[in-house]
Order: sequence, then C-alpha cells, then structure tokens
Amino acid sequence: MSAPEIMIRADGLIKKYGDFTAVKGVHFEVYKGEVFGLLGPNGAGKTTTMEMIEGLRRPDGGHAVVAGYDTRTELKKVKQVIGVQLQSTSLFDLLKVHEIVRMYASFYSVSVPIEPLLDDMILQEKRNDRVKHLSGGQKQRLAIALALVNDPQVVFLDEPTTGLDPQARRTLWDIVLRLKERGKTVVLSTHYMEEAHVLCDRICLMDSGQVIALDTPRNLVRSLQSDSAIEFRLEGSDDFTEEQEQQVRDALAERKEVKQVDRRKEVYVLYTDQLQTSLVDLIALAEEKGWKVHDLQTRTATLEDVFIHMTGRSLREE
Repeated sequence: MSAPEIMIRADGLIKKYGDFTAVKGVHFEVYKGEVFGLLGPNGAGKTTTMEMIEGLRRPDGGHAVVAGYDTRTELKKVKQVIGVQLQSTSLFDLLKVHEIVRMYASFYSVSVPIEPLLDDMILQEKRNDRVKHLSGGQKQRLAIALALVNDPQVVFLDEPTTGLDPQARRTLWDIVLRLKERGKTVVLSTHYMEEAHVLCDRICLMDSGQVIALDTPRNLVRSLQSDSAIEFRLEGSDDFTEEQEQQVRDALAERKEVKQVDRRKEVYVLYTDQLQTSLVDLIALAEEKGWKVHDLQTRTATLEDVFIHMTGRSLREE
C-alpha cells in the first residue's frame, strides 16, 4: 500500500504578537482527500495557524507548503489551489446571492459553473435574495460557496458552524462530507468535539499555541484506555478536606478496571473498560463508605475527555 500523498506540510510555524507567542512551533502534515481537524478551545491558535498556511498571515518562524507550493515564495500559486471560509466573512449585504457568487468567480481565470454550486450549497431557492435577508446558516453556506468557486484542491473552513442552530450545523456537516466524497482536502477548525469526531479523518488537538496530540478520533479516545465514563456526585463533597478528597480518589481507583479518576468541579468521573463491573463496584463502595451518590450516569468516552486528560481543562472553557 503506497503512502498517502501529502497536500499540506506545516513545518515549525511560529507567530508572535509583541511578547506573546500565539503559535509555538506547530508541525503537522495533511493528506490529500482527508478532512483534517484542528480542535481546541478558543485561543488555542487554530485560526492563526490556518491563516499562516493560507498565506494570510506571515509566520515569524517556520513555513508551510500547500499542494507543493511554498507560501513564502509561491503565494500566488497557493491562492489558485485553495478556498478559504474565514471565521468572520464580510459579505456585500445589498447584492443578490447569485450576483456575489458571479463576482467572486470573475476574480479567477478558472471557475466552476454557478448554478450547480448554488444547488450544492442548498442556495438555489435563495439565488435572487439579497445577502442581508439570509439566515446565519445560509450566510455560512454562501461563504463556503465563495470558497469553492475556483474549484480549489484544498478548502479551509474556520469554525464554520459556530453560532448555528443544530439543524443548520448538521446541514453544513453534510456539505463537508460531500466535499470529501469529491476528493477535496478539507482543513476544519472547531471547538465542538462531536463535530470533529463525526467529520474528521484525523484530528490535531491544540492548546496554548501547541500541538498536544494528533491521531484519528478513535485512536485519541483509545489513548484513555477506557471505553466508558461514569459520572456522579457525592453528597457533601464540596466540604471535603484535601485528605478526604484523596481518600475518595484512592478508594475509587483501587478497582483494577478503573483506569483513571477525575473530578470536574463537583462531578466525579471514572474511566473504565468494564462498565458493568465498575458500576457494581461503585454502588458497593458507596454502601461500605456511607457515601450518598447523586446524578449517576454513564456514557462513552469522548474527545473532550482526551483533552481534559491532557490539559486539565475543558474544550469549552474560554
């Protein structure tokens, strides 16, 4: 089996703003035809990293290569093979949908047919509407249409579903998956773990301007060595001393099937590869220790758990 073709290479990218280093030597490769996710909380450096690869922001160190073109010396060629949906896109509110798409198409020597593109983005019925009358989801689909008008090899989507309702978000997910089916390489930044899990072939976890993990969603979750998580509260745990808290953790971790014990604010989380056994043991332990367990629930382990395990913080924390 031949090695996958590399479409993007980020090689030690660094970006500084005064004394603050926003991106700290980021390395990764993106393969042709995959959906590659940059996943991390706000401020992790996802957008700045993407902008350096797109040629919109000059790195202070390192460089990027896209489709064989170096962004430092061949930026014009890079721009011909990429499409970019920015996190915040300013559109011409008074233009009609088909007018703005045609205008963007005129910027390129080669462009795709407009009407099929509007069909793909579910905008055909809105083609004669002015941009200012579109919903949030429709504006995002229009922004993606503008990113695709030059038939790019690589499509950059920067948090495309932020602020959208669940239905609009799912519609955009379907669009991303169709892009993959057509052989496009998609780089997607997000702080939604479910979105990353559903869409991405591989995920680059970022925090504080650095890559902290890079693998498939399945392998990242497997790194916890746990299939399931048990969440619960203990009555009175807010008043535990450090010694009492440690005693609780030690008691919970004694079971060999329990791989890890976390506490997030008032909620305890047990990671286990034997859910039924751990539940029985937890109830027995609570009886033995006189604990009162509340809000007990089970779930599968997620990318959020991976991030918390590696950083001690939630993806959703600002």
